[in-house]
Amino acid sequence: MRELKNILVAIDFNDSVGDLLGYAEGLALKFEAKIWVVHVAEPNPDFVGYEAGPQYIRDLKADEFKEEHRKLQTISTAFVGEDVDCEALLIQGSTVETLLDEANKLNADLIILGTHKHSFFYNLFSESVSLEIFKKANIPVMAIPIDEDEE
Repeated sequence: MRELKNILVAIDFNDSVGDLLGYAEGLALKFEAKIWVVHVAEPNPDFVGYEAGPQYIRDLKADEFKEEHRKLQTISTAFVGEDVDCEALLIQGSTVETLLDEANKLNADLIILGTHKHSFFYNLFSESVSLEIFKKANIPVMAIPIDEDEE
């Protein structure tokens, strides 16, 4: 059996974050693992080939990222007990590739993420982030169903 030392929890600031971190905390306590709470923010406009615009736009984006990081840290401390090593990271980029790259950098042994319940036709015509992570991840992925009513 694979050792469990680093658990990456991918969150997107919806109401299910408590459920995801609850599962992670239970595993972290059992295996004495560290939890990495990760949110992938949209890429920098320069990164995707667009000019960022005037300085006030760049300052506004910087403030937005600072606020998201503060929120991420608050969530981490609110839902994970002090007896668990937990760190919050805000990273920028394309969601699937960036998340998998970060999991690799952190030597993550498990990725925990939420999955939305959708109809057959929705799933037929739509590729979800969680499905792409399942396809491309080279480590175990635990998907926690998210009730649509919670959002």
